[in-house]
Amino acid sequence: MAKRNKAYTFRLYPTEKQALLIRKTFGCVRFVYNKMLAERKEMYALLKEDKDALKKVKLPTPAKYKKEYEWLKEVDSLALANAQLNLDKAYKAFFKGKAKFPKFKSKRHKQSYTTNVVNGNIQLLGGHIKLPKLKRVKIRQHREIPSEHKIKSCTISMTSSGKYYISILTEYEKEIKNKEIQNVVGLDFAMDGLFVDSEGKKANYPKFYRQMLDRLAKEQRKLSRKKKGSSNWNKQRIRVANIHEKVANQRKNFLHHQSKELAANFDAVVIEDLDMKGMSQALKFGRSVADNGWGMFTSFLQYKLNEQGKQLIKIDKWFPSTKTCSQCGSIQEMALSARTYQCTCGLTLDRDYNSALNIKKEGIRLLTTA
Repeated sequence: MAKRNKAYTFRLYPTEKQALLIRKTFGCVRFVYNKMLAERKEMYALLKEDKDALKKVKLPTPAKYKKEYEWLKEVDSLALANAQLNLDKAYKAFFKGKAKFPKFKSKRHKQSYTTNVVNGNIQLLGGHIKLPKLKRVKIRQHREIPSEHKIKSCTISMTSSGKYYISILTEYEKEIKNKEIQNVVGLDFAMDGLFVDSEGKKANYPKFYRQMLDRLAKEQRKLSRKKKGSSNWNKQRIRVANIHEKVANQRKNFLHHQSKELAANFDAVVIEDLDMKGMSQALKFGRSVADNGWGMFTSFLQYKLNEQGKQLIKIDKWFPSTKTCSQCGSIQEMALSARTYQCTCGLTLDRDYNSALNIKKEGIRLLTTA
């Protein structure tokens, strides 16, 4: 039986006193992270020529700062310990070449902190959750966490509009058997509608961001006319933030439904391994690419398929799915503006549908040769 993790996100409704302590914790976590990063950079600058001495240096810990800064004792000590762990992870990722050098956190960073379960300090209590230092906080638990799932940690966060959320990370044991692959579907990324599949179905993504553009522009103009930092400016800032959050929530909900449907109906889903950032820059389709959330969609699809012992297969991004005839296999150049694929063999198909059929065929070929 393998151990697996799953996170559940719920809305929190803290009292004013609790909300103040949450915001204090955000600030303290950021302060400790930046302090430790500054000291590490200073040590490295002094000892970078002496690698043996650098290895022996004792790195700073949150406990060290509590003596000097008494107010750090007011907040959850586990949250400060996690700030140290996060910095360690950032350094390891940098030295492995997987990330850039750690940066100082500013107030504009995502406001969040993580705390861990120790001796029953975190418990769900029917409409409330018990948390370190905060005690009982009201929670909107819209779905049950299975009894066999053990709570490991919680991440409390605040959105730009001032809403509070909690992500509860759980651990459980489950043996997942790989499913025999019978039903396979290919998905071709579509700039305006998310995808077209090899069954001929279109996702028809509603373009939530574009629907809100006029309203967003109107509210942002109002914000620009107000004095920054004033009470009215802050109220207007929250209105703008609410629009952005609504769009993000609509997008996430749509992508969850689409990925769930695919994971339920197919044993394997085949997609192209696309570089979305590069595509948005090269083709100047940044807004369209960012709006449909292809990256988020594929990550949802990945974990939903994995939970059922199914597979997400990624084919090479250079595979000529658009240029290839799905009937005879011949290859021809295709202009970006051409929406219909016509071949000398007599095939006439929607460009994206033809591409999805080719993606499915390539995915099946990879499966049979694996």
